[in-house]
Amino acid sequence: MNKLIAGLITGIGALQATSAFANVSEGPPDYSGITGLYYTLIALILGFGVYDTFFKKS
Repeated sequence: MNKLIAGLITGIGALQATSAFANVSEGPPDYSGITGLYYTLIALILGFGVYDTFFKKS
């Protein structure tokens, strides 16, 4: 189960990173790709905190 979760997290992170680096354009900076990466990272950290607090068996 841990390998499955780790694989999903790695896959989501890789997809977000590729879209963040692909948004290279001329003119003013466009932060749409890196914003998605930050939101995904924050969601993963918060999700782990909820899991650790409520669902982890001691």
